[in-house]
Amino acid sequence: MPKYLVIWEGDASRWPDDAKERVALSTKFNEMTKQDMKEGKIVDWGVFVEGNSGYAVIEGNGSELYKEVQRYRPYMNFKVHQVLSIDEHLEALKSLME
Repeated sequence: MPKYLVIWEGDASRWPDDAKERVALSTKFNEMTKQDMKEGKIVDWGVFVEGNSGYAVIEGNGSELYKEVQRYRPYMNFKVHQVLSIDEHLEALKSLME
């Protein structure tokens, strides 16, 4: 199953200025993330200590991932990298020798 490293970052120009509204929106997104983790969509998640960005590891196909990240737009921006396991990497290397 394809695996993706997703780097996310909040778009400060889109977030509310009011602190209570920001916390409410952040809480909503965190609850969505927790639900996705419970359902197995997100394998790992973390926030960087500066507080405005972080990462997620997601398994699935590209179209599913696309739908998932759209749920967080326009408040979040994403950089997505498909990653290979060590076995997938070795298999690809091996095929180059054939």
